[in-house]
Parts: sequence; structure tokens; C-alpha cells
Amino acid sequence: MSVRSLNKVMLIGNLTRDPNLRFTPNSTAVCSFGLATNRTWTPSDGGEKQERTEFHSVVAWGKLAEICGNLLHKGDKTFVEGRLQTREWKSEDGQNRKITEIVIDDMMLLHTKGGSSYSSDDSGTGDDSMGAPDEAQSAPRAAAPKESARPSDTSTDDVEDVSDDIPF
Repeated sequence: MSVRSLNKVMLIGNLTRDPNLRFTPNSTAVCSFGLATNRTWTPSDGGEKQERTEFHSVVAWGKLAEICGNLLHKGDKTFVEGRLQTREWKSEDGQNRKITEIVIDDMMLLHTKGGSSYSSDDSGTGDDSMGAPDEAQSAPRAAAPKESARPSDTSTDDVEDVSDDIPF
């Protein structure tokens, strides 16, 4: 019997460097960048407020990698969601190396220097493509018209006016 497990990471932090966008030999985009998160607390003994910064290595693949490479810049406040992955390799000098990274599935640019906000699913398609600025945060959406448009193939003789029947 297999036991289910969960490997999920969600972070909000600031980019520590500009993203590094590159391509594999088979033209798959891969983008890596650093993300810093902060934690503050006051010790239980009433001491001075403490702060600790954690630095995370983040990797995006495919279309999301291209989006990250084009939109993100050092200092941007960003939300990322993905999974932890540990890689091992041998360096050029023969040393065994190991790194734990966050491989992301989703990214949301929370704030840029220009004040824009972006999300990787603003396009409404559910894929990892970036859409227009997040209209919910940057401008109110236009309200739907009160009267619905009639189809062009419907004649006015076939449509009954029921506006007097509406109780409001």
C-alpha cells in the first residue's frame, strides 16, 4: 500500500538578483533566481526583536521560465509556488556538490518599481503564460451592461418586452 505524501512550497519574498534565463540543448527554457524571505519575532523572555533572512534558490522551466526571465528584476516582491528538489553533481574540481532548489509551477509578481502586479495565470487559460497586468489590483473591472445584447438573427417581433415584470 502506498502512502501519499506532499512536497509543496509557497513563498513571498524579494528577488536577490536578476533572473538567469538560459536554454537547454533541446531549446527548453530554464530560469534561475534567488529569493529572500524574512522572519521577525520577539523572544519569550521579552528581549529585543529578532529578524532572520533565508535565501532560496528558485528554478522555473518552459514558458514560465521565459516569463520569469522577461518580467522579474532584482528587488521585485514575488510569490512563487512549487516543490523542493535536491540535485547532486560533481564540480569541475572533483568536489561532490548538492543543492536544494524550489522548482516552481506558478509565479505572481506582487509589486514592481512601477507598481504593476502580474500573475502567471492572469490570462485565464490556466497555463503558465503571463497575461496583462492584474486588473483586480490595478484597476476595477468594468461592470457588465445592464441590458443583454440581442443575437443578430433574432427579429424584434420574436422578443417579448418583460421589463415591467421585473420587481426592482
